[in-house]
Amino acid sequence: MDELTKEERIKRELHPFDAIEQLVMDARWNAKPEPESVFRYKWNGLFWLNPVKDGYMCRLRIPGGIVKSYQLRELAAISRELTTGYIQITTRNNFQIRLIEPKNCPDVLRRIQGCGLHSKGAGADNIRNITMNPCAGYDPYELIDVRPLVNELATLIIASKEFYDLPRKFNIAYDGGGLISSVEDTNDIGASAVKIGENSEGIEPGVYFRIALGGVTGHQTFASDWGVLVKPEQLNDVMVALLRVFIQFGDRTNRKKARFKYVVEDKGLDGVLVETEKFLKFKLTRLAPDSPIQEKRTFSQQGHSHVGTYPQKQEGLVYVGATVPVGQMTAKQLERVADLAESYGSGEVRLTVWQNFIIPNVKAAYAATLAKSLKKLGFPCETSPLRNGFVACTGNKYCKFAASDTKGHAIAMMDYLDKRVKLDKPVNVHFTGCAHSCAQHFMGDIGLLGTKVKSESGEGYHVTVGGGFGENRKIGRQIFSGVAFESLGTTLEQMLKGYLAKRTPDESFHAFCNRHTVGQLQEIFSEA
Repeated sequence: MDELTKEERIKRELHPFDAIEQLVMDARWNAKPEPESVFRYKWNGLFWLNPVKDGYMCRLRIPGGIVKSYQLRELAAISRELTTGYIQITTRNNFQIRLIEPKNCPDVLRRIQGCGLHSKGAGADNIRNITMNPCAGYDPYELIDVRPLVNELATLIIASKEFYDLPRKFNIAYDGGGLISSVEDTNDIGASAVKIGENSEGIEPGVYFRIALGGVTGHQTFASDWGVLVKPEQLNDVMVALLRVFIQFGDRTNRKKARFKYVVEDKGLDGVLVETEKFLKFKLTRLAPDSPIQEKRTFSQQGHSHVGTYPQKQEGLVYVGATVPVGQMTAKQLERVADLAESYGSGEVRLTVWQNFIIPNVKAAYAATLAKSLKKLGFPCETSPLRNGFVACTGNKYCKFAASDTKGHAIAMMDYLDKRVKLDKPVNVHFTGCAHSCAQHFMGDIGLLGTKVKSESGEGYHVTVGGGFGENRKIGRQIFSGVAFESLGTTLEQMLKGYLAKRTPDESFHAFCNRHTVGQLQEIFSEA
């Protein structure tokens, strides 16, 4: 016990799920939580926001980001009646609501569960919301519909106490090969669908999954290909086995070294494979990352295909993706989205890791009318190479770790740059308030990490460029330090104009940044 971290000792003194009685007692007196309770209540998705605010944020679990219109209406009602009235889409295709007084917590939890959603295990040492391609089942480009796999694993997790005592948090993503990426290589485990053709290695042709392990972009690490092929029907067995390896070998004496990435580094990919197979009834199929029998994706996932109107595999139907500025909406807006999803679609909405949403199953003839209605609501559906690529974490309005108002600053920069720079290629701009990197600034074309500076606002950013994911996977390089928010607009304007002036024909911002040194980029971006 003496060697364990404080958090591990707290879990052993009282399992966090057993703290629900204390949560109810706090609610009776509208009392602030004790320090140990602050940690334990995260198991029910409740995050105490002090010292920024006296109240809770509640994070949900929405496997794959699939939500129904009746659930949207209840979330809107909860938000309007018991919180500030705002709802936020997260970078794990999920919802958060805030600010909740202690007296209202039991009611919020009850009502979330009452509409078929969960907040259980949404924070701390648990498996976070499972992400996937937001158009799974509809995308004509996908190799396999991953919804059944996501739902099966989500059911296993929600019902098993075994998976609610991990050494640290854990992220899982499934990618079925669709047009919109799930950014799976930024996760602790990322499963990517691949197609195996006729071969001389004795592998039956068909769709399999490649597994990547140990991604934590906040630690400047993408997941590494594990060198195995997994059949779809065996995938969740492998996921559960890997989780058990993490439970067994994750470091519980040092929170900074407690992520799965460090188990992978310690044991190596082969060592993790040996330990994983101890939990399986079958052997894993090895396949080299550059094996010629694996068919490569024939299209890019780098654009903003989560915004706009696109055909589904179902004849005559389209999905319509809308931009939600930095993922924030009001209860009234959410209710109206529910109405539109029922009127023009099938009553279903898909959340994306880009903090936007998609309404699927729309008859092609009605797509323009739906897009017009969404734009009037404040959620434009036009593709914009600039505005569609902005992502921002919660920021210091509600998060004690953040050094800057990321959401407010991101909206200000959208408006500022949109008037001054005309892009013809998509650029992703990620605002994150602290080193936890919830908005994954290292994988943005432009990444902005909040920091304190000497200026009127006292808020600024370190600037990185050249990050990417998927076929463009790259950790961004820092080119500027401590840029005050008051100067950020002109800095970003110079950067984008410098790129437009010096690029080769048809060159992306990502490619442009990665063919120049840091010194060259600093010079180009300062001249513009």
